[in-house]
Amino acid sequence: MFSGIIEEVGKIKKISPAGSVWLCEVSADKVFDGLKEGDSISVNGVCLTVERLKDKVFAVSLSRQTLKETNFSEIKIGDCVNLERALKSGERIGGHILTGHIDFKTHLKYLHKERDTAVMGLDMPDRFQRYVVCRGSIGVDGISLTVAELKGREIRIFIVPYTINHTNIRYRRPGDMLNIEVDITAKHIEKILQERRIYEEGIQHN
Repeated sequence: MFSGIIEEVGKIKKISPAGSVWLCEVSADKVFDGLKEGDSISVNGVCLTVERLKDKVFAVSLSRQTLKETNFSEIKIGDCVNLERALKSGERIGGHILTGHIDFKTHLKYLHKERDTAVMGLDMPDRFQRYVVCRGSIGVDGISLTVAELKGREIRIFIVPYTINHTNIRYRRPGDMLNIEVDITAKHIEKILQERRIYEEGIQHN
């Protein structure tokens, strides 16, 4: 479980096939404090398991499904990625709860920079529109961001200077693929309401 507050921007050092999976090595610095083999870590919003640690580099395995459903399918050596260690019990949650399970990937539609701020635009699939609300939270490459405006399928997000300077957004260009995770709370509420409706309909038919 993660908060969407990025701790560090790391770099892809190596990515190559290794049997039925792909091995990905990431170089970093800050996230190694307390990190150990077997820990979960968010890389561009994807929850992965640390398999090896050596000389400020950690290794993770990517399944075929992960490659297919996330922007790891387009990742290259030297690319910058957002990193966050899993939350510890009792810590403050500065963003919102993220599971590290990506709902969909989408291209960055635009990124308009004005002085030290920016406006980001992206489109979402129709089936995920019901989980996204204006002023609600959304995970973009593991960053907890606030939806500023909605126009049909388009999500518009205002980016503050701190986020630009401390995440890989500063390297992003229109057309880049982004990992998106919608608010898990919305999914749980939908599930509860669906089951309640089924229960009530069952009572009416008895």
